Amino acid sequence: MSPELISILVLVVVFVIATTRSVNMGALAFAAAFGVGTLVADLDADGIFAGFPGDLFVVLVGVTYLFAIARANGTTDWLVHASVRLVRGRVALIPWVMFALTGALTAIGAVSPAAVAIVAPIALSFATRYGISPLLMGTMVVHGAQAGGFSPISIYGSIVNGIVEREKLPGSEVGLFFASLVANLLIAAVLFAVLGGRKLWAQGAVPDGGDADGTGDGGGSSGSGDAKSTGESTGETTGTGTGGVTGTASSPGPTAVAVRPEPGAGGGLGGTVLNPARIATLVALVALVVAVLGFDLDAGLTAVTLAVVLSAAWPDDSRRAVGEIAWSTVLLICGVLTYVGVLEEMGTITWAGEGVGGIGVPLLAAVLLCYIGAIVSAFASSVGIMGALIPLAVPFLAQGEIGAVGMVAALAVSATVVDVSPFSTNGALVLAAAPDVDRDRFFRQLMVYGGIVVAVVPALVWLVLVVPGFG
Repeated sequence: MSPELISILVLVVVFVIATTRSVNMGALAFAAAFGVGTLVADLDADGIFAGFPGDLFVVLVGVTYLFAIARANGTTDWLVHASVRLVRGRVALIPWVMFALTGALTAIGAVSPAAVAIVAPIALSFATRYGISPLLMGTMVVHGAQAGGFSPISIYGSIVNGIVEREKLPGSEVGLFFASLVANLLIAAVLFAVLGGRKLWAQGAVPDGGDADGTGDGGGSSGSGDAKSTGESTGETTGTGTGGVTGTASSPGPTAVAVRPEPGAGGGLGGTVLNPARIATLVALVALVVAVLGFDLDAGLTAVTLAVVLSAAWPDDSRRAVGEIAWSTVLLICGVLTYVGVLEEMGTITWAGEGVGGIGVPLLAAVLLCYIGAIVSAFASSVGIMGALIPLAVPFLAQGEIGAVGMVAALAVSATVVDVSPFSTNGALVLAAAPDVDRDRFFRQLMVYGGIVVAVVPALVWLVLVVPGFG
C-alpha cells in the first residue's frame, strides 16, 4: 500500500473515532500527524510542525478574546440594537445585511478570513439575542465573503487571474466574479428559506427596534434580568430545533423573538448607554478594521493587542474573557490542519490531483478536479488548492474540449464555497465566534452542512459552467 493511500485511510479513521467516541478531533489529528509523519513519511518534528497553522491559531485566539471582552461589557449588545434600528426592527433583514457587508469587504480587497473575523462575532451575537439560527447567520457571513471574493480588485480574484495569465489560459475577470457572486447568492437564498428566514420575515418588526416584550426601553432585559419572549405569558418556551432555528413553541405572534439579558447591562436603559468601556471597545473594533483593511496588519496580532489594552484599562470587565476563548475549537482546527500539512509534505494532495488529471476523458477529469478542490479546500487553503489545480487542468484544457473560462470559474467556486466547513479558516472563525451555543452541536451542524456543499456544489457548477464549454 502506498504511503499516500495510508495517509488518507488514517484521516478516515480519525473522523470515525472522533464521531463515534466523542474525542476531540484535533487531538486525534495531532496523534495521527505524529504517527504518519514519523512512521510513514519519515518526517522529523520540524517537518510535522511545518503544517501547524500558527497564523490561524493567533487569529482564533485574538478575535475571540477581543469579542469576549466586547460581550462582557455589553458592546456587542449595543451593536445588535443599533443594527435592529438600522433596518427598522426587521430582524429578518439582518442576515442579508451581514451577507452584503462581508461581501463588500472582500470585494474591495479584504482577505476573506479577515472580513469574517470582523463580522461573524457581531452577526452571531445578534443571532443568539433574537433567536436566529446560528447556522443561518454564520453561513450567510461566510457565503457573503465568498460572494465578493473574486472581484477584479479582490485578493482571490487577483490571485486566480494571475494564475490564469501565467498559464496563458483564456480568462474573464468579470465572468469569474459573477460566477462566485451568483453561486453564493443562490445558496444564501436557499439557506434563508430552509433555516427559518421565512418565519423571521413573517414575524415582522421588533417593537422599538429592540425589545421583544414591547417595553421599548431598548435595554433588552427587565429589572430582574430575566430573558423574555412573547410566549412568556402563556407559559410557552423557546427552544432550538434540529436546524438550529430558535423561536416560540407555538406562538404565531408577530414579535415572538427570544431575547437574552445583556451582560453588564444592569437592566433597563443601561443596556444601550455608551459608557467609557463600550466607547473604547467600539474604537478598538474600528481600529481592528482599519488596521486589517487599511494597513494590511495581521488580524490576530492586532486583535490580541487591542484586547490587552482594553483588559488593562477595565480588568473587571475582562477578567473572564480569557476563559471564554474557544480553546476546544482552537485545538480541533489546529490539529486537523497540522495533519493536512503532513499530507502536503508527503505529497498526498499532489498525488491525488495528478491521478485525476491523467484521466483520458476531459469532462470526467474536470468534475473530479472540482471535487478534489472542494474536499481539500474544506481542510486547507482555498488559494493554495486553486494554485495547484488550475495548472493540473492545463493539459486537457489545451485539447480544446473544455472551455478554460468555465473550468477556472468552476474550480474557483468549488474551492471556496466549501469554506463553511468548520475545518476551514472561515468556518472555524464562525464556530469560535458563536456565543451561548452548544459548540459540539454547532460543530456537527457546520460539518454536515459543509459535507452537503462538498457533495452537491462541485457537480452543479461543473454542469452549469464546464459542460456548456464557456471560454
